[in-house]
Amino acid sequence: MTATETQRRPVPFNDSGELDTALAFLRFARESVVKKTEGLTEEELRRVLVGTGTNLLGLVQHLTAAERYWFGHHVAGQMAYENADFDMAVPANTSAEQVLAAYAEAIEASDEVIGASADLSRPVAVPVREELLSVRWVVAHMTSETARHAGHADILREQIDGATGR
Repeated sequence: MTATETQRRPVPFNDSGELDTALAFLRFARESVVKKTEGLTEEELRRVLVGTGTNLLGLVQHLTAAERYWFGHHVAGQMAYENADFDMAVPANTSAEQVLAAYAEAIEASDEVIGASADLSRPVAVPVREELLSVRWVVAHMTSETARHAGHADILREQIDGATGR
């Protein structure tokens, strides 16, 4: 891919209701992260280009843990995700394919949890800092978290091969 090529996609224009709009933007952010990994080698996905050690594969692993923690633990009450590991260091024996598959599975599970909630004003099952925040808050938080990391991924991808866009 040359510097003139882009991965740009239009933002969603869903506006038929609160849940539809919220999920459209969450999905867009998730898809933007995954798009940054497409067509790269295992080495490129693991390449560290910033002082913090952040790399594309590590961002995906981190977001997988976030999906499970926020939607699985807080919204659905699944205690298995109470102590999620948000580390971005992907073990050498874990392939990119495994990391991306885990993210896809976490997203699917999160979407099922959100769908089961139906009402974004419903309180979470497990308090956040001792507060029963709403599912709406978790969706908004995960959208902003995922979008922020999509921006990081965009910069990393541009450094790897010049591809730009969201």
